[in-house]
Amino acid sequence: MVDLIQKQLLEEIADLHDVPAGAYNIRANSELAGRNTTENIDIVTKTDVPGIDIFIKPGTKKESVHIPVVLSKSGLKEMVYNDFHIGEDADVVIVAGCGIHNSGSLDSEHDGIHRFFVGKNAKVKYVEKHYGQGDGSGKRILNPGTEVHMEEGSSMEMEMVQIKGVDSTVRTTTAELARGASLVVRERLMTHGEQKAESVYEVKLNGIDASADVVSRSVAKDNSYQKFDAIIIGNAPCKGHTECDAIIMDNAHILAVPKLEALDIDASLIHEAAIGKIAGEQLTKLMTLGLTEEEAEEQIVNGFLR
Repeated sequence: MVDLIQKQLLEEIADLHDVPAGAYNIRANSELAGRNTTENIDIVTKTDVPGIDIFIKPGTKKESVHIPVVLSKSGLKEMVYNDFHIGEDADVVIVAGCGIHNSGSLDSEHDGIHRFFVGKNAKVKYVEKHYGQGDGSGKRILNPGTEVHMEEGSSMEMEMVQIKGVDSTVRTTTAELARGASLVVRERLMTHGEQKAESVYEVKLNGIDASADVVSRSVAKDNSYQKFDAIIIGNAPCKGHTECDAIIMDNAHILAVPKLEALDIDASLIHEAAIGKIAGEQLTKLMTLGLTEEEAEEQIVNGFLR
């Protein structure tokens, strides 16, 4: 069972207002708070380390898995390992994420490793949201690691979101793609206060006609710091694109480090990076409609991160 604070966190990170349909595994303060399996999706607790194995049968269609984690005890720190085994020709949605409520003086931290083994011609949409709240002086820390192994003809769309309340995060994502596999990553990030956020991506395009599109949109406010560090490696005739588009405000600091490495003459790789402030004409236009400068900035930021 989860309490009211944990329910609020679940709404923020997984849009859960009630028990989700389909398979799910809910973790609250390092304990299992609820689990359901289906005919096609099984969830098994690991015996050697904290975490779970999720087994999705070949050919599974239009099913979902929710595996949110919530922490509401100040000072709680945990590390979990979750493996996803997605069978051939499956088509599924996986919703993860972590929410931390910290009203105490001790740091709370959730670190996790998610490994995806995506079978031949399988299709996966993966949503991972991070959120923090609480008025304590203790920090809210999240360090997720994601490993993606994609077989021939598979595709994966990843939505990585963090827009509030996380004091420190290092998100590391690695991927290896076989022939004809396709990976799309859309990251949305906002930092404020003294927050720090680093996003690291390493994508290896190992098979002919493999493709990757990694795009980050971010806003840094106050004295916060962001680093976007992405490399796409073309080991075969392939297509890769990485992009960082950021708005900087106040006294923030943003570092973008897009990199490309081609090891095949037919690897087509592109990178783009842009960092800038909100344009004055945008603010002026909205303020003529009756908004204050602060309200106008908020509207622009929200639209940019949508």
